Parts: sequence; C-alpha cells; structure tokens
Amino acid sequence: MRIGIIVNALRTEKAGYTTTRLAMLAARRGHEVFYIDLDAFALRPDDHVYAHAWPVPPRRRRSTRLFLAEMQSLEKRVEIDLHTLDVLLPRSDPSAEIHRRPWARMAAIHFSRLVRRAGVLVLNDPDGLDLGLTKLYLEHFPESIRPRTLVTRDFDEARDFIAEQGGYAVIKPLAGSGGRNVFVVRPHDTPNVNQMLEAVSRDHYFIVQEYLRDAVHGDTRVFMLNGRPFVVRGRLAAVHRQRRVGDADIRSNLTAGAIAVKAEVTEALLAVAEATGERLRRDGIFFAGLDVVGDRVMEINVQTPGGLPAAEHFEGVDFTAALLDAIERKVAWARAHPGGWTNAELAVAECA
Repeated sequence: MRIGIIVNALRTEKAGYTTTRLAMLAARRGHEVFYIDLDAFALRPDDHVYAHAWPVPPRRRRSTRLFLAEMQSLEKRVEIDLHTLDVLLPRSDPSAEIHRRPWARMAAIHFSRLVRRAGVLVLNDPDGLDLGLTKLYLEHFPESIRPRTLVTRDFDEARDFIAEQGGYAVIKPLAGSGGRNVFVVRPHDTPNVNQMLEAVSRDHYFIVQEYLRDAVHGDTRVFMLNGRPFVVRGRLAAVHRQRRVGDADIRSNLTAGAIAVKAEVTEALLAVAEATGERLRRDGIFFAGLDVVGDRVMEINVQTPGGLPAAEHFEGVDFTAALLDAIERKVAWARAHPGGWTNAELAVAECA
C-alpha cells in the first residue's frame, strides 16, 4: 500500500504517539509511508492534489524513539501525487492550530475531500471529521449517555446553569484538546467564574457541563473501530487516565500531566461505548476515542485519538497491528470492488 499520514508537522510529533507506532509498523510491513505536514498541499490545474511529503525509509527500527529521531533528521521532502495513494489518514489536531496557524485548522479536511473524490480511501471520512471539529459533536449522540450541557457565550446564562447544578460545573472551550483552558467550578469558586468564562470565550463559544463526581477519579479512554468497541483477543482497547496523587488539577489528559493505568472494563462501560456506534458508523468514523466517566461520555475524539500504545502496554495486545490489519483489509476490498461503497461506508465496513 501507499499510505499518506497527515500530521500538524513532523517536527512536533512524539515517539509515544499512536501515529508514530502506526507509521513505523506500516513501514516494517513493507508499505510505502509518507508523512504530510499541513503546509505541504497543492491543488494543481490538472485537478490533482500534490504534497511535499516526508518519505519513511524502508527499514526496520528497534523503537519508536529511534524511528521518529530518524524521521525528524530528514532534510528533504519529496513531491507525491496524492491520487496515487491507496489510503490517506488525517491525523492532525485542528485545535492545536487555532491561535498559531488558523489557516491550517481545516487543511486536512479540505484537501482530504479532494483526494477522496479521486477514489483514495480516507480514514476517518472527511465529512465525519468536519462534524467532529468541536465538542458539539457529542450532542449528536443519545441524550442518555451525555452529561447535561450548556453551549453559549452569555455569561449570565452560564452562571444560572452553574447555580442550578449546585455550584458545580466544568467550563471548557467548544474547540480544544489536551485539556487546555478547562476549569472545574465548585461553590467556593463563584467569585472567579467570570475570569474563567473570559478565558474560554476569547475565541469561540464555550461549554458549561454538568460536573460528574466520579471525574475526580479520572476518565477511561475507550477506542472504537468500525463503530464498535475495539476488541482484540477478548481485550478491549482502553486505558484509564487519572490525575497524580495530590494534584488539584482534575484534567485526565495525558498531555496535561495525568497518568495512565489499566482500565476496568465493566458492562456499563461497554454499554456506553455500544450506544455511540450507530452514529459513528453513519458518519464514517473508522477510529475514535471516547472519554467516559461512569455512564457518561464526556468527549468524542475523531481527529487524532491518542493513547493506543498505553492500552497495548496494559492489555498485552498489539492493537496497532490490528488497526493496520483493518486498513489493509479495506484497501484490498476497495481494489476488488471499485465503486462498491462510498468512502463513509467503507470506512466502517467489516471487510473480511
């Protein structure tokens, strides 16, 4: 296969990223793999999309650290016609570009759509990625698995909602990732609520969300594949994320300093995950990460769900290999049945 992987910038990738594991494994299997930065696209007069991409050298590496060090030492990109790819994987984080490079925020989605029309398989489907650009995506899922939520720019309305919740709430920006600008409000924080709202409302609408008491223990990142809980050899791809002992910060994001521990897989957890499946499949979401607290989904990450290597560590299963297996099956099916399914349908199809 010829695989293109869109990232914000190769220079900012990290060895522990899911993307790094996937790229290294794909190259090890003999696939042609290219990293594509968000500033690398061009639509030419021939209606083809091109990119100056970083080619992954075809050799084995002992670790993701050595692999990424080699990739980040490359000095020259090569031009490729993206219409010659078998599969394109948008794995950039749009929220990371809001302040520094706002022009880059939609680049992966826009150019992926153009590549998709040429018959290249795009995972996740670009239209699904567009829907998942903000935390409003959660509102498309069953009410029974969502916390009570207010989305507004009205400070008075936000304060009233917090008062209705007994003085407890979570305030966060509508677009964001990594736990940036997330605040927990408790009754004694009332004098500081305005400052919190000002911080999260600078660039967008903001969310005021029901505070789930179990969130103090962290959340569980559950991975979904083809719109179903990602299970390999009876093990669920999941990892529990909890704040460090003594840390007053309740954010469970690993990038915010939380630690990963083995997830406890319960019937309630599986039921919540299953309840998201119908919508994920409708939107062509091949691979997603659900952040679950108790019996509620706090967020759904469809852009660049991370943490799969941590799940592999705790479950003793090579989930990345299974992820690549699924991609290989889809590409093989597409070759054997040209025009058989839409991109969104193939993205979530269980190809044998």
